[in-house]
Amino acid sequence: MVDTVWMANLGEIQATAAVESAPMSEEAKTEVEKKPKEMTEETPVVTSHDSGGLKYTVTTGRMPLKNEDDEIVAQMFYMAYTLDGAKGERPLMFSFNGGPGSPSVWLHLGALGPKRVQMQDDGSLPEPPYRLVDNEANWLEFTDLVFIDPIGTGFSRARSEAEAEKYWGVKGDIESVGEFIRLYLTRNGRWDSPLYLVGESYGTTRAAGLAGHLVERGIGFSGIVLVSSILNFQTARFNKGNDLPYVLFLPTYTAAAFYHGKLVGDLRENLATTLQRAREFAGGAYATALAAGDRLDHEGKQQTLDELARLTGLSHKFLELCDMRINIQAFCKELLRNERRTVGRLDSRIKGIDDWSKGYSEVPGHDPSMSMLMPPYTATFNQYVRQQLGYETDLAYEIFKGVKKPWDWGSAGDGHPDTSEALRAAMAKNPYMKIFVASGYYDLATPFYATEYTIAHMGIDPELRGNITTREYEAGHMMYVHVPSLRTLRDDVRGFVAG
Repeated sequence: MVDTVWMANLGEIQATAAVESAPMSEEAKTEVEKKPKEMTEETPVVTSHDSGGLKYTVTTGRMPLKNEDDEIVAQMFYMAYTLDGAKGERPLMFSFNGGPGSPSVWLHLGALGPKRVQMQDDGSLPEPPYRLVDNEANWLEFTDLVFIDPIGTGFSRARSEAEAEKYWGVKGDIESVGEFIRLYLTRNGRWDSPLYLVGESYGTTRAAGLAGHLVERGIGFSGIVLVSSILNFQTARFNKGNDLPYVLFLPTYTAAAFYHGKLVGDLRENLATTLQRAREFAGGAYATALAAGDRLDHEGKQQTLDELARLTGLSHKFLELCDMRINIQAFCKELLRNERRTVGRLDSRIKGIDDWSKGYSEVPGHDPSMSMLMPPYTATFNQYVRQQLGYETDLAYEIFKGVKKPWDWGSAGDGHPDTSEALRAAMAKNPYMKIFVASGYYDLATPFYATEYTIAHMGIDPELRGNITTREYEAGHMMYVHVPSLRTLRDDVRGFVAG
């Protein structure tokens, strides 16, 4: 289906013949381009499928978002999967990824949908051409699925850039996705379904905010799945004076060093035991040493450096030069420097080939764990959505490039955005809502220890603390690209939904 947008009528131009015949100035062209486009509602494409023993229907289209004058100001792309012949109150789960600026392609074709991108079993890059295969660990078996692409991602567009900017921020993003959910429930008669959210990365920030936003509008969720969670950004921003990330990232540094054989002695024997030691050191002696600043005496500094070197596989010299504060990018560059390799940020199991021709460099030139995902997921989605789902458009499917302005963090823009309070408040107002939290041991974007810290500091009422279930997997940010973790994650979430 070709995108149906038209330039608004500019009206009659009253001018002299000489002016009419003159070429349009650059300024005039800019004004024309800024005029909002007229949008008309699309008819969704509905297709039937039989895959891996599942018979299901997929509805693909763009949901219109309207202003107070009933004009369509934006269209939000979605793909809804419903199992054929299902009986009873079947759960309905809304899914989105993060970024901010990412469409839902990763969860869609990586973990939840009936088709998945075929990677190597450990999650590394396969040889092209890339292929979709039946997903034996899909979630459609136990819940209907709706994949949402926020405005500026995927095929979702606003009628003008000025209009789009309203959605490119914490508040506008939550409100627009919340409006999509309301419209979907209304148009499809699903108000009485058990409702779930699943978000990944910044999508967990969005999910927490949505839980608080929608409970005030009469939409209560049975459960929320947080994959690679970040709710409190103080845990992940390496700002001067904020020592918290250095503490919370340390156990993931240890996991990466364990995986690549950089630890010594008994630390090489058992991952779980080693990570517990890293947790205890990070939250204890290491946090105390960093809090002391330059008041830390020589003996205390040497003891801290000794244990830090043992738990990270990094040299004393490097740790002294960075004042015992290891930035994530520096770690990714330094751990395998002697092998002339880097490690991934999204998945520190993955090695990267970097440009070493300029000698010493403090940061990697790219994230190899992101670079390995972009070609397979981009190519397979573009083929799949047109050839199998029948959605025809010449629009580019935007992955990270569609949001043209810096994200509006609102009042927290100069500090640390935090939606954990919105989630706590939603749990207090809806005490039946359960939370499932999935983290990867090798995830350097949203570390598992940072997630543990955030949950422990949300101030959740003791009666509700049992509503939260946490699980860790021996993989990275997208733990589902690792086939054993993909299966375990599906089993865990299926039990969570059934529970």
